[in-house]
Amino acid sequence: MEDQSQDLKLKRFCTECVGEAFLREQIQSNGLKAVCSYCGIEGKTITVESLADAVETALEEHFYRTATEPSDYEYTLIKEGDRDWYREGERVADVIASIAEIDAEAAEDIREVLEERHYDIEAARMGEECPFDSDAHYAESDVSDGEIQSEWAYFEESLKTKARYFSHISTATLNSVFEEIGSHGTSDGRPVIVKVGPGEVLSALFRARVFQAHQKLRNALEAPDVELGPPPAPSAAAGRMNALGISVFYGATDHAIAIAEVRPPVGSKVLVGRFEITRSLSLLDVEALRSVYVRGSVFDRDFVHRLRRAKFLEGLSHRITKPVMPDDEPFEYLATQAIADFLATEANPALDGIIYPSVQGSESKLNVVLFHKASRVERLDIPKGTHLSSQFSFGSEDDADIDYRVWEEVPPVASEVPPIANGADLGPHFPILAPMDFLEPVDYDERMVTLKLDVSSLEVHHVDGVTFRTEPHQVHRHRIEKRPTPF
Repeated sequence: MEDQSQDLKLKRFCTECVGEAFLREQIQSNGLKAVCSYCGIEGKTITVESLADAVETALEEHFYRTATEPSDYEYTLIKEGDRDWYREGERVADVIASIAEIDAEAAEDIREVLEERHYDIEAARMGEECPFDSDAHYAESDVSDGEIQSEWAYFEESLKTKARYFSHISTATLNSVFEEIGSHGTSDGRPVIVKVGPGEVLSALFRARVFQAHQKLRNALEAPDVELGPPPAPSAAAGRMNALGISVFYGATDHAIAIAEVRPPVGSKVLVGRFEITRSLSLLDVEALRSVYVRGSVFDRDFVHRLRRAKFLEGLSHRITKPVMPDDEPFEYLATQAIADFLATEANPALDGIIYPSVQGSESKLNVVLFHKASRVERLDIPKGTHLSSQFSFGSEDDADIDYRVWEEVPPVASEVPPIANGADLGPHFPILAPMDFLEPVDYDERMVTLKLDVSSLEVHHVDGVTFRTEPHQVHRHRIEKRPTPF
């Protein structure tokens, strides 16, 4: 019997007898040239025992052995006639044949090798099923991301209590989570990284700012490219995707969502403008992370890790977009700020921002954050020396007829330089520079221009009321009589 078992283990298996692509490649790369025990053809082969090793690992990582008997609850239903019970899954030999894409004879040989390997005489005497008994059934298991969840929880706790900057824990965690992010796609073929800008579906963004004082609104109307664009670094407050002092561009794909995101109080005024995206950008689509589809082989030891990571990314996408209460923002935004910093500087391929669902609107409404490197706004072409002024006019006390105007008083066009007297020839002509023009200070910004404000799109919205969509839950109140405790 032992000799038969050894002979079975040493049988050879060739690439022509395996349909599963990953296994075929492994046999071709690592196999030895010999005659196949199943088809009789000479070629690259491995032993049945080696193939059994690979099958056992695949079953451990991607399948589970189903129960041999119904549970107590199922047994009760069976007795009452409400359910017929059938063992879940498929026979182990059929599972082996399916995942390796081999014929029934070879699958049965592998099963016998594994049964002999795991046979326990004491367990058999007690009537326990061997994991690879001929009647054992297996079903595909759900992927668990528990290990990555634990790592992420430690990462978040580290940000809050240990090290916020230069943390090897943060770098290692984010590298692991976003590794090969550019190769991901969804089950319906959508990429995780999307292109926006000229010629793309998304070519413009809306941005809003709330005002409660007339003078600040006047300043914004006169210089909307500055006042409606991203704030300068010293004024950049911490947000969902940026740390304190890091200036980024928060926008929305819809003007109504842009208004909702600034949460204006009743009685305030909101200035909204449309910004054209002037160059091609790459954004991480957070919503697409919820349905990342991972292709691979159950025989690839890295496949299960990629499946777990995809499951974790699905949960992470919800964390990134979940509503955060104002009192929680300083701490609860630390993780998303770290994600944004990592994607802005370390992601491969390089990313310019993130696009994610708005929690303030319907599912089709999206927010966009452009990282600092991709948030430079083109300045309005206003001649030097122009005097700017704004004018508000109200037709009636209830503001039924409101007019906002901005005046640009530009200096007169300079006259041409008069001809040189007496026809003197001064040789080649050089431009005449105003004194010290070349020494005037200039705000240097090495970033490429990404956004251009459409001045004609500017609107001032008066906030007359706010509507909430709520989900009511009734409160039940009960009264019971006190009873003495027995002790």
